[in-house]
Amino acid sequence: MPSDRRSLSRRDFLVRGTQAAAGVVAAGSLISCASMDYIDWGPAPRKVIGANDRINLACIGIRSRGQSLAEGFAKLPNVFVKTVVDIDENLFAERVKKIAEIQGAAPGTQHDLRRVLDDQDIDAVTIATPNHWHALATIWACQAGKHVYVEKPVSHNIWEGRQMVAAARRYNVLVSSGFHNRSIRNVRQAMKFLHDGKLGELYMAKGLCFKPRDGIGRFPDSEVPAGVHYDLWLGPAPKRPFNKNRFHYNWHWFWDYGCGDIGNQGPHQFDLARWGMNKHEHPVKVHSAGGYYQWDSAQETPNTQTATYEYTDGKLIQFEVRGLYTNDEDGIRIGNLFFGSEGWMHLDVNTKWRTYFGRKNEPGPSSETVEEDTDPMNLAGAGGGNHFENFINALRANRRDLLTCEIEEGHISTVLPHLANISYRLGRKLTFDGDKERFVGDREANALLTRKYRKPYVVPSHV
Repeated sequence: MPSDRRSLSRRDFLVRGTQAAAGVVAAGSLISCASMDYIDWGPAPRKVIGANDRINLACIGIRSRGQSLAEGFAKLPNVFVKTVVDIDENLFAERVKKIAEIQGAAPGTQHDLRRVLDDQDIDAVTIATPNHWHALATIWACQAGKHVYVEKPVSHNIWEGRQMVAAARRYNVLVSSGFHNRSIRNVRQAMKFLHDGKLGELYMAKGLCFKPRDGIGRFPDSEVPAGVHYDLWLGPAPKRPFNKNRFHYNWHWFWDYGCGDIGNQGPHQFDLARWGMNKHEHPVKVHSAGGYYQWDSAQETPNTQTATYEYTDGKLIQFEVRGLYTNDEDGIRIGNLFFGSEGWMHLDVNTKWRTYFGRKNEPGPSSETVEEDTDPMNLAGAGGGNHFENFINALRANRRDLLTCEIEEGHISTVLPHLANISYRLGRKLTFDGDKERFVGDREANALLTRKYRKPYVVPSHV
């Protein structure tokens, strides 16, 4: 091997390694190496992006939220979606046409994300796959020297979220989390109001996810649809026959791939609750309970769930999922409530906020009455309210601190629904050591911090 490993292209390095150890690594694929326990690639070569350089993106996962990401980034100045990636080739024609209309040129297509990570022209990737792919796709991208925008929840379990943070640091790339509320001006204004102590001392925050959903029914296993690369879709998850109920969107409701609604819509409100409470650490206690009510279907995750978290200072975060028929709370179905020693705040999903004070709930300041925030982070770094633009601004400045929700923040917020689901599945209250990111004296709970990965789709223990 040459003394300066970085002077050798990653593809050439791989080919030489394959010749030296035939059969160990698939030729031309850097990513298959990552399925081993540890391979020291060293820092990947990474182009420094100038202020006026075009940023080339690959969008991994283009259905539903992934389509929104691809179209949203394509609309930004001097950003080009070079490749769209999905295991379902049936999506390509419509997506390519739409993106071409936006940016004036059609992106290429690829069903295997490993191919685009070998493309030296790609500066960054967006990841909007099912949850069970978020960590591995992010880590592989970091190893390939790509910046990453990964959707929420950033991980499928707590351990792999920490591995994502480690990969971002080791390979010195920017990784942004898709908690887009962090870039919205009214939300940032509300957070500043809370952090300035205008409600007194905050002692509790609550997140609400009141999203009625019908049952998904039951369907027999079937043949894999034409154009679908099912083994790639399964990735790290256990091998099992194809079933349409476990595929597009409904994967959210199965533990192998998703995290239920507390880990679907929930992460946004968890993030705001933690941010508003100024909690940059993990809670020490969690208890979650619930169930799957009303419908007879194959769904594994609960459609009704509550969770309570306690921090070392005794302050609380509560969360509630109501997936059936329900009232609202102060007009909120998706949003947050914050409670302080002087009053409380209403913050709904549409980013409007208002406050009330004292026993008589006297109206206080609101998003309509507080002056426009002139914080330059809100106006420039945060993309003027556009989370996608915030990612691009941070890349151009090569500044991690400009990201309104960097991967470490995304990980800490994602841990909250994971903790709730572990407590729910075990049926008991748990004590958590946030420094070690392990449960205290609970082998059964600690076993759920990670999963058994299916080779070769293994999140490495050393990134």
